[in-house]
Amino acid sequence: MTLIKQLKLSAAVLALTATTAAAADVEVLHWWTSGGEAAALNVLKGDLESQNIGWMDMPVAGGGGEAAMTVLRARVTSGNAPTAVQMLGFDIQDWAKEGALANLNDVASEGGWDAVVPAALQRFSKYEDQWVAAPVNVHSVNWVWANKKLFDDNNISVPTTWEEFEAAMQTLQDAGVTPIAQGGQPWQEATLFDSVVMATGGPEFYQKALIDLDPEALGSDTMKQAFDRLGVIRENVDDNFSGRDWNLATAMVINGEAGMQIMGDWAKGEFVAAGQVPDEDFLCFRFPGTQDQVMFNADQFAMFDQGGTVSEEQAALASAIMSPSFQAAFNVVKGSVPARTDVPDTDFDACGKKGMADLAQAAEADMLFGSLAQGHGAPASIKNAYYDVVTAFFNGSFDSETATEELVTAIEIAQ
Repeated sequence: MTLIKQLKLSAAVLALTATTAAAADVEVLHWWTSGGEAAALNVLKGDLESQNIGWMDMPVAGGGGEAAMTVLRARVTSGNAPTAVQMLGFDIQDWAKEGALANLNDVASEGGWDAVVPAALQRFSKYEDQWVAAPVNVHSVNWVWANKKLFDDNNISVPTTWEEFEAAMQTLQDAGVTPIAQGGQPWQEATLFDSVVMATGGPEFYQKALIDLDPEALGSDTMKQAFDRLGVIRENVDDNFSGRDWNLATAMVINGEAGMQIMGDWAKGEFVAAGQVPDEDFLCFRFPGTQDQVMFNADQFAMFDQGGTVSEEQAALASAIMSPSFQAAFNVVKGSVPARTDVPDTDFDACGKKGMADLAQAAEADMLFGSLAQGHGAPASIKNAYYDVVTAFFNGSFDSETATEELVTAIEIAQ
């Protein structure tokens, strides 16, 4: 079945089942369908059930959320918007511009959100000084997840430079192990490239190229070098990567079939769900060359306008999402860190504690950057143009020089 047919079928099923949604208190559209993600979502469901608020689940598989956004558009167009929708970055702003989202200012004021949510997140949670979404977490994309036994057996130390990373990949290759577990989907390849660009050019270059979209930076020798490095990583990925979901790539590391995965910290939820422990079974470290930066995205729940006012159930959902106890419980399971800065790290494991410390340090040093691949660098049209060029390169359609030229052209057209 083609993706288009799958999406049409999903939309049809949602439209049919939505007629029974009146009996449910909140109808939530999301794409959290992997094991670790589903376990984390159960924390939120349980919180609401304790308040006697029901939950109608509307999952749409697809790690980047593209399929979910297609289904959402169909629902809204038919006049049947869900109660709440998981969203990322500029998608929130786009829906807010259309006047589709409910005003959460009263809930935010009561909960003191302005004082505890970092400004970099509020940039996406608010539209024209109006809270329109409740941030669940902060993810960062510039992580490497490694199988500790494979590292120990092959005497590999945690790499801190590109040269050391190359050497680690070569050692794993020589040992007959796939060095890099990678899923062959555009959003995954672009997420990987975010880290490569940051490591290659540094924070000022990343800002100019992938956030400011400066043509000179996009077409520079530095960008060509970033594509060169992406090519090296591609050479260390197995031949069966095409179409692979991200969590299946994570499973390769968990099972010892691959040494490392370069992926956002949602990957940690898969290790946790498999009963693994950081620093004992797996390692987490920043992509070499990005140790001082956090490249983030934040899952948020936007409340769709159900008739001009926020319903009691929507207010309860938003309030539950932003409670410190939920932020801790949810993010311990999810692999991310809290969207609130006042949540203690007591219950978090070694990777979680590091993630929280890194976020605080990056926010203090102004080293917190939105991930273009995850919808926090530029609007969807730019993101999709980025996807097209990066995935074409990763699949052998361009060499580095051509990819650099194509990136400039594609983003210029998308603007």
